[in-house]
Parts: sequence; C-alpha cells; structure tokens
Amino acid sequence: MPSFEEIATGVCQLARGCHSHGWVPATSGNFSAVVSREPRRLAITPSGADKGALEPKQILEIDGDGRVVRGTDRPSAETAIHLAIVRARAAGAVAHTHSLNAVLLSDAFAAEGAVTLEGFEMLKALDGVTSHEHTERVPILENTQDWEKAAPDVERMLRANPKAHAFLIRGHGMYTWGRDAREALRHVEALEYLLEAVGRS
Repeated sequence: MPSFEEIATGVCQLARGCHSHGWVPATSGNFSAVVSREPRRLAITPSGADKGALEPKQILEIDGDGRVVRGTDRPSAETAIHLAIVRARAAGAVAHTHSLNAVLLSDAFAAEGAVTLEGFEMLKALDGVTSHEHTERVPILENTQDWEKAAPDVERMLRANPKAHAFLIRGHGMYTWGRDAREALRHVEALEYLLEAVGRS
C-alpha cells in the first residue's frame, strides 16, 4: 500500500479537482481514501475545510468506527457514509460533491426514487460500462442531519442496487467512489456531465 502521505496527497488532488469545477463550493463536500482494510483505516478531509486549498497535512486518519487516529481536527459529519460505502462496495476512495445539478435533480426526481441516465456515450467512463446503451440508475436518499444513525440505510441501499456507481441525497449532493482517488475523480467528472445533460434536457 502507498504511504499515508501519498494517499493524503491523492485525496487533496481529488478534492481540488472537484473544487476547480465548482462542484464543492464554499466549504462543502468531503473526500476519503482507504489507507488499510484490516484494520480499516481511512484518510478523510476535515470538516469545514476549503477544498480548493486543501493540503496533505490537513487530512485526518480515522478507524473503522470513525474515530480520529491521526490529526487533531474533526472529520466530516458524513464520515459514516464513507465507511458504509467502503464496506458495501470495497471502494478505495469516496467523493461527495454539492453541485447545483445534483441538488436540483435530486429534488426533481425524488418521487421516482432515482435519476435514470441512458443513451449517453459518457456512460462508458463508468467502471465496467462498455456501451452507450447502458442504463445507469442513480438512487436518491432523503437528507438527514444524523448520518451515523442513517448509515445502515445507506449500506442497505447500496447492496440493493449493486450496479449503481453513485447515489444522490435529496437537496444535498452526490456520492460516488472508485478503486482509488483517480478513478473516483473520473466517476465524478462523468456523472456530473451526465447530470448536467439530463438537467439541460
């Protein structure tokens, strides 16, 4: 495995890449990457940090229960979601954005329970997708201020939708993931493009 410093640098690059597109305005969004799987350790962004100016020394290390084992800041209030995604998807990195497209579409399609993406060539940027004929269903969850309590619901939703590459939180934003920070960024870029295409249409 890479060193913690290398993983922290990758998390910062992921966060800054999303910030440069306006997908994590102000201090919104959060990002993480797996440091080790046994015992489970994640490198994660601190709460309230400007993602466009994030430095590796700011990245925290947490254990499988969300407790900080490296660093002194407070991790994101949505740490439990990151841990749920890593458990359910064996993800190597997790990205959470707050783009306007994700927020608006999560509300517009809330009654359907998902946003459906199909017929776009950009779908092939998602891991395992080889054709524009693919149908990607992006589930929508209701927002809450207690994600630690709601984390089991996230995990159940992910296991019930094994082919999903992302999900939306209503009025909040998008979560996606990848084998590493680079793939997570690719998924963010592809999904944000697809959400914008649906929104404009």
